[in-house]
Amino acid sequence: MKNINKCCTFGERLRTLRQKSGLTLKEVAKSIEIDTSLLAKIERDERIPTKLLIITIADYFKVDAKELINEFMSDQIAYKILDEESDIDILKVAEKKFKYRITKH
Repeated sequence: MKNINKCCTFGERLRTLRQKSGLTLKEVAKSIEIDTSLLAKIERDERIPTKLLIITIADYFKVDAKELINEFMSDQIAYKILDEESDIDILKVAEKKFKYRITKH
């Protein structure tokens, strides 16, 4: 991801995009056709957006959809590791399994 920013979560990244554009929650929600409260919850990382919504957000803000999806997915992986009280070594194991599965197909 070439355009990693200083934000820590997908929600924070979304909020930064919105604020840098000088837009309110209501304006963005109306434009991407979702409820304002849902958008606010996504920004606070209280709700999980669908892949289609992430793509819609990327299109709206004219940013790379793959980058936003990667940011979202990395949140999900990090949360799962934290929930399981695992350590970072689990990512090394996952990477090996990922490479194995790619070569297997």
